[in-house]
Amino acid sequence: MKNVRVYLAGPEVFLKNAKEMSQAKKELCRKYGFEGVFPLDKEIEGTGKSPRQIGFCISTANEELIKTCDILVANITPFRGPSADVGTAYEMGFAHALGKKVFAYTNTTELFTERTIRTLNCKGDRDKNGKLRDSYGMLVEEMELTDNLMLDGCVYASSDCLVVEQSPATQLFTFLGGFEKCLKTAQKLCKSKD
Repeated sequence: MKNVRVYLAGPEVFLKNAKEMSQAKKELCRKYGFEGVFPLDKEIEGTGKSPRQIGFCISTANEELIKTCDILVANITPFRGPSADVGTAYEMGFAHALGKKVFAYTNTTELFTERTIRTLNCKGDRDKNGKLRDSYGMLVEEMELTDNLMLDGCVYASSDCLVVEQSPATQLFTFLGGFEKCLKTAQKLCKSKD
């Protein structure tokens, strides 16, 4: 198996121990014959730049890192709402559009619809056609999917590997069981191409 680079997408970049989490994920990548690439691997020079300019530098750097990778493994555990981190969602679509394999895992078994209802405190109000609506009258997705249909669709069209597990409550963003299962599947896929 050639040197396969794996972009490690997810909200772990916001953790207090982001560097340690990066190392743990990279160790697991090595175990399966991959090179892990974490979004924080490219240092951004912030001297003399506004926060806005730094943000755009980070965005560009992450896109450039994704371009150098062969596959992407995304942590789509709900982050600051009922859905995956929006930056991670963007990275998934970006990688998929580049023709890269996209794998994903989540550390919660609760479906997207139920999380949306709970987060928005919906009362289960349905319109005259039986469609679930939020307090703004907006349709709530009821597709029995893990996350937004575009995220699930991206993964299934690309790798057909979306691992759903319930982590211990204290390890919602640090549990790596699903991540490792994605790597095992990716390893089999890569070996079958050799």
